[in-house]
Amino acid sequence: MAGTLYLIPVPLGPVDPATCLPPDTLGVARRLDRFVVERAKTARAHLKAMGHPLPMQQLELHELNEHTPPAAVDALLAPLHAGHDLGLLSEAGCPAVADPGALLVRAAHREHLTVVPLVGPSSILLALMASGLGGQRFAFHGYLPAKEPERTQAIRRLEQAARHDRATQLFIETPYRGGALLDVLAAVLTPNTPVSVAADLSLPGQTIRTQPAQAWRGQGVRVQDRLTVFGIGYDAAPPLRKPRGRV
Repeated sequence: MAGTLYLIPVPLGPVDPATCLPPDTLGVARRLDRFVVERAKTARAHLKAMGHPLPMQQLELHELNEHTPPAAVDALLAPLHAGHDLGLLSEAGCPAVADPGALLVRAAHREHLTVVPLVGPSSILLALMASGLGGQRFAFHGYLPAKEPERTQAIRRLEQAARHDRATQLFIETPYRGGALLDVLAAVLTPNTPVSVAADLSLPGQTIRTQPAQAWRGQGVRVQDRLTVFGIGYDAAPPLRKPRGRV
């Protein structure tokens, strides 16, 4: 009988895993001894913090990241075919979401193997939840172009999509470029376009705020060197329905 591929979330930063991972998720991580990870050094630190009972040197870790050739992905499923359960970990948050681990999950489905996602933090969903921009329709775009004019063009396309589709547009940026990106958003977007900025989510210093683009002018320093998720919404909120009958 083939093993099960468990998708194991990890904390979004240096916090006690028990503060953001439920006991069942921690229990699965602690009983497995075979993992596919984005970076072995980071994965060992996560597993040690989760209280894995085995010495880290005894764990079988194989890396899957941007340097892994596509032809090598199927071989990572070997433990499952041999009847062993396998854990998939990313660098932070949920594996396979804006993460190379999706290649392994897709390969597992091609082989008709069982895939089980476990509960844990996702910066994308946490940012959407707290944004107030609306979660009925949304899109996640990963990283925007780092250079101009491509970055400004991308921002304008996202603003148009938010208005046309009435859908929240989410994206991320590396910490050292986050402050500059926020300054560009404030300069390029229509002044009243709502922009949500969620930094250091689930960490002790987290900040989450949604306000018109013009209010963010000169505020890039707030997110410089912090892990940040950005959101662009549409101008008009749906009107409140007036209750029928007596009030």
